[in-house]
Amino acid sequence: MNMRPIGAVVTELSGEFPDISVSKIRYLEQRGLVRAQRTAGGQRRYSPEDVALIRRILRMQRDDYLPLEVIAEDLQQRPVADEPTGASIAPSRLRRAREREMTADEFCERAGIDAVLLDGLRGHGLVDRLTEDGVAIARAAAALAPYGVEPRHLRPFRSSADRDVALVEQALAPRRSGTASRDIAVRRDEIATLLALLLDLHVALVRARSTTLET
Repeated sequence: MNMRPIGAVVTELSGEFPDISVSKIRYLEQRGLVRAQRTAGGQRRYSPEDVALIRRILRMQRDDYLPLEVIAEDLQQRPVADEPTGASIAPSRLRRAREREMTADEFCERAGIDAVLLDGLRGHGLVDRLTEDGVAIARAAAALAPYGVEPRHLRPFRSSADRDVALVEQALAPRRSGTASRDIAVRRDEIATLLALLLDLHVALVRARSTTLET
């Protein structure tokens, strides 16, 4: 098992949670939400499952504004499961990243792109806001660029994403149970799960159609 020291956990999570620190993880442990394993020398070690749990707790604090007491109760009722039954893509990848706006220079530096590509992504509706979600889009576009794929070629992907979101909204509309913090948290999990299942379907369809590329 790939056990991580507490400093490595902080480094792993700092991209999504810039305020994460060793003391914050220790505090979560003191409150009984996280339980680290100890080496013979008493040093903390965290498994991938422990890191997934910490990530979930931090998201519930940030996105759902839940106090730790409510989070602890919620975790008892809904244990951490990074992949739902039937989906191979972890729903955690489908949850929104933090919403802090960046400057154009900061965005380009984080994404590893230049201003020309950023202008293209904006002009074709692929990047609306300079946030972490936009950074992920820009990095993917930059990786495709050496193959001759330009932002104008990617516009159908934006339309497809809009259709997926609309379908999920339609599917979940009858299941809305209220606006309480717990209901919102449950809804976020359902949204991520449905999006993961739709991406599984998309991958399967692309794989089936890709046989024509080999002929």
